[in-house]
Amino acid sequence: MEVIAWIGFSQALFSGILTLTKGQKSISDQLLSAWLFLLTVEFLTFGVESKVYPNFIFLANSFLLFNPALYLYTCSLADQTFKPKWIQLLHLLPYLFFKISSWIIKEPQSFETYLIQNNTLWYRLLFGICGIISWGVYLWLTGVVLTRHRKQLQNEFSSIDMFKKIGWIMFVVIFYILYCISVFLWGLFNVIVFTTESITIFNYSILLFFIYIFGFYGLKQRDIFPHGTSKSENPVKLQSALLGSENAEKIREKLLTYFEKEKPYLNPDLNMTLLAEKLNIPKHHLTDVLNKNLGKNFFQFVNEYRIEAVKKELSNPKNPYSIEAIGYECGFNSKSTFFSVFKNITEQTPMEYKIQITNSKTQIPKFK
Repeated sequence: MEVIAWIGFSQALFSGILTLTKGQKSISDQLLSAWLFLLTVEFLTFGVESKVYPNFIFLANSFLLFNPALYLYTCSLADQTFKPKWIQLLHLLPYLFFKISSWIIKEPQSFETYLIQNNTLWYRLLFGICGIISWGVYLWLTGVVLTRHRKQLQNEFSSIDMFKKIGWIMFVVIFYILYCISVFLWGLFNVIVFTTESITIFNYSILLFFIYIFGFYGLKQRDIFPHGTSKSENPVKLQSALLGSENAEKIREKLLTYFEKEKPYLNPDLNMTLLAEKLNIPKHHLTDVLNKNLGKNFFQFVNEYRIEAVKKELSNPKNPYSIEAIGYECGFNSKSTFFSVFKNITEQTPMEYKIQITNSKTQIPKFK
């Protein structure tokens, strides 16, 4: 038990320092480093508790800290308008309440005595209820944020990698749900049947695993959305009336002309903010025209142009470049994205398309 405590303490502290000293720190990085430092304190107090009170362990409430921190960190990555506010510290109140009160009344966590009738039964029941509510509410809120974010990405970016999707947080959420279910079933088994080994060790082992995950991926995670507000996204304009059909048609023509002449899709970093600034059109108007007038999201619209450019290059027998190189030249920033989008649009792989084009050009026409 002590080994887990001090490994967790050192790992959380080390990860927090690395995140804090990361180049070009974002709000998400600052929030993650603060979270890791709080977990450093949590593991430190866990180690002290096991030393000072070796006969029992206080109520393990570390996940009352983990739940809101996971939600706030996800919001800081997925929400363009997210800003730290002092009121957000209220999310820590349940954690601080049970952390301090458990020291005051010296309430142990023991499943064999969890439901025993004594003066602190109310406290254990309150802790259990708060833990279940915290798990359910914050996991649901985090899932909502991730789902909304994935839908939003297609209207914001022309290239979407794993760090824009923040798929690793979805993995954490799924794993966390499985953990919660296992803890609940384990707790029932301990109460109803007989007591097994302390679940506290299991809890802190899982928490240590999460520290490794967030330490590794948090350091690699980049800002998803561009800093600042686009010049075209004036708050006053956002409150304007719905885009009329005449204006929508003008924007549509301007957009199509720009793509035909300037070929902005060749830029792998093209996003809606850059496009809105180039055209001097609010992002929400561009999104509205794409969705309603063209029936596509931004991701589909841009990548269809890229695929057409790729097909043109693949049809050129004098092109000396490899298929992957052609994909990069036409605006894709990764091989996997290129192949996936090409297959989705043409129902063929780039190689299959190239072979088909080559065969059709070399086929000898038949005369009657």
